[in-house]
Amino acid sequence: MYWVFSSLYFHLRTISKQGNITVDYGINYSLSFVLFSGLLGLLLFELLFNITVHIYKKWTKINEPDEIMHTIYNIGSFVLQNVAAYLVFQYTYPFFHSFPFGYWILMAILVTITAILSDAFLITVFSLLGEMKTRRDILEFIKSRSLLDMGKTAITNGMLFLFVKDHQWELLLALFILNFLVSRSFINKAQNLENVVERDKFKEMAYTDFLTGVSNRAAMAKEMEKLNESGEWIGIVVADMDEFKKVNDTFNHAIGDQVIQHFANTLKSILKNEDFLFRSGGEEFTLFLRNREYEETVALLEGLLQKIETGKVEVEFNGEQTAVSYTASFGLYFYKVHQWVAMEKGYVYADQLLLQSKEAGKNQLSSIKQGSYPAREQTVLLSNQHG
Repeated sequence: MYWVFSSLYFHLRTISKQGNITVDYGINYSLSFVLFSGLLGLLLFELLFNITVHIYKKWTKINEPDEIMHTIYNIGSFVLQNVAAYLVFQYTYPFFHSFPFGYWILMAILVTITAILSDAFLITVFSLLGEMKTRRDILEFIKSRSLLDMGKTAITNGMLFLFVKDHQWELLLALFILNFLVSRSFINKAQNLENVVERDKFKEMAYTDFLTGVSNRAAMAKEMEKLNESGEWIGIVVADMDEFKKVNDTFNHAIGDQVIQHFANTLKSILKNEDFLFRSGGEEFTLFLRNREYEETVALLEGLLQKIETGKVEVEFNGEQTAVSYTASFGLYFYKVHQWVAMEKGYVYADQLLLQSKEAGKNQLSSIKQGSYPAREQTVLLSNQHG
């Protein structure tokens, strides 16, 4: 039951991206599993569950190039953090059990311990990879954790352990089903709202970035599903502002917000009706450019780079009008959507090309064209530099 419902719950997870950092959030049943099965049982469970997820990602073609490393990390991370919680439980349970609600207080402490260890592991890895460079990056990452999710995890795992310990299998199964149905119902409601007013309000909150007014990452995931069936030629562009932290450090975050809004509006200026623009990270945006040839797309983005470089953002700072300038870097993956490279994987490739632009000196475009448009089948790799 643990394996089945953990696997079913996987596709209900929330994906959070901050810059180049992507983290999956979802309810986890490992804490209650280790409390009744012990350390070896936990290891076997994590191996089985994470291998299942790995196979699912490969089957649905949403796996990333280094997916095997992600799988190994997830197994090791969840085992280590829940081993720590298990040891704390073994030594402190008699004490907490001696007063009212002590068991639930202990469960809350255990979930907090696993959350702290999980964040510590991720921060260490992202820092080593260079994806977290400042204290502010770390604080923003820590603040992204939801206390409500932690509370839900503590209560769920606490009840599961009690049901297993008392051999109340019907209640155990009922709790698993309840968790799944509640989460599933929220997704169905988001997808199937019939009332026009309610649907529009929900979409405005769920699919729109409040700062820039463009679509957010949730909307991007939804649009990817549709475009996966299109079989069309498309340019996936990941655009990121260069050294945006300097803007915040030189001025303030309010000025930084105005610069992000200017960047979004500049990107929006090149769109046709069938194109899409999403805010996919802090100062990162993703574009889906459709019904264009490759050379036309490259020329359009080169012109956009020049427009950004020569443009100014007029702001008020310390009572005076000030002009703020900035540059950006782009990664373009241009290809025909097909079953071997879904939109999700195309986005990963475009993101890697963005990193290539950053590493090559910023303020430029790195692009790949897969195949020809629309006749010959060949791969063309271009690095388009500007500035």
